[in-house]
Amino acid sequence: MLDIREVRKDPQTVAQALAKRGFVFDEETFAALDARRKAADMSSQQLLAERKSASKKIGQLVGEGMSVDDAKAKVDETLQEIAQRLTEAENEARQAQDAMAEFMAGVPNLPDAEVPEGLEEDDNVVLAHWGEVPELSFEALDHVDLGKGLAGIDSDLGSKITGSRFTVLQGGVAQLHRALIQFMLDLHTAENGCMEVNVPYIVNADSMYGTGQLPKFAEEAFRLDTEHEFYLIPTAEVPVTNMARDRIFEDEELGEAGLRFACHSPCFRSEAGSYGRDTRGMIRQHQFEKVELVFMVRPTQSEAALEALTEQAEEVLRRLALPYRKVNLCGGDLGFSARRTYDLEVWLPGQGKYREISSCSNFGDYQARRMQARWRNPATGKPELLHTLNGSALAVGRTLVAVLENYQREDGSVAVPGALQPYMSGQTELLPR
Repeated sequence: MLDIREVRKDPQTVAQALAKRGFVFDEETFAALDARRKAADMSSQQLLAERKSASKKIGQLVGEGMSVDDAKAKVDETLQEIAQRLTEAENEARQAQDAMAEFMAGVPNLPDAEVPEGLEEDDNVVLAHWGEVPELSFEALDHVDLGKGLAGIDSDLGSKITGSRFTVLQGGVAQLHRALIQFMLDLHTAENGCMEVNVPYIVNADSMYGTGQLPKFAEEAFRLDTEHEFYLIPTAEVPVTNMARDRIFEDEELGEAGLRFACHSPCFRSEAGSYGRDTRGMIRQHQFEKVELVFMVRPTQSEAALEALTEQAEEVLRRLALPYRKVNLCGGDLGFSARRTYDLEVWLPGQGKYREISSCSNFGDYQARRMQARWRNPATGKPELLHTLNGSALAVGRTLVAVLENYQREDGSVAVPGALQPYMSGQTELLPR
């Protein structure tokens, strides 16, 4: 959430910054809500002053000749009237505050100055390429046909068990999927110093609100039909980041580079509005798995942390020798809570194009303000908001797709990348069945 004090100072500048996203900030509504809140607060303060003044009038009335009992009765009558008006004013103040909070909850983060102009995916800026796109001497198969040949990917069975956009993995393909998870976790923890965490896959509404999924994206989430407002997680970002909700970390708890976590989890998304897109195969599923990185750092470390987090995700691709490109997202393609995002896009021979496999985002203090995730600045002794970042490192299903398609052979077999062979019981290839 944006700092409302900064918005009040210069709403026009905020509106101009949000226009970079293609978001229209309603300055008139903001001004009206703020005026309503201010008027309600002033009314409450005036009534509190009247109550204080009225309670002192007994002596004055007695001095003017009124009996003590009559003076008390008169003051009590006045106090009761003030109390009723004060209750009404306080209710109005709460309603005004709630209306403002609801309005601000729907306002996205301000884009960083380094975010390119543009409103569509085509306006994103490619920053770098890595690896050579493979030149196959045969017609490349996509992962669906490869998976069928390997008897390892069965979308029909997933549809039978649950419905569309669910898949069953079997045999060597399932083992390869598991190997990717273990490889990624080992890389991020043993080599890059992240703390591995295992978190609930069901979260409450406060957690969804804290990272920006609610209220804006309620229709994209899977809400459980229970007496509690519980949701299946859309990404491990939600439970891991909320580990810091309503906390104040001492500076020494952050360590030199801040808090850095790695977490493997399933992810559940309704994919609202995506019907008709990527219906073939595993690119867009209702259930998939990711290894997620979440960083929580001091504000001065924010920009460097984004580069470090993205580098970790890139290292996974490089170890697997998968060609990819790094993209700086334009304003219109930024996620709701992000102020800057790098996408990593991997080459898929079966589709003949690059596809997103990771988004690495810096949220600044936007999520931390919603969660009240803070650290104590030793220079001032006062709590300040943390900066939060997260990124997929990587989306496991899409990485599996990339491995199958980039390591395919003409006979339908698939070579196992060297980095994964220690996790594959010595297997160096998957053979058609």
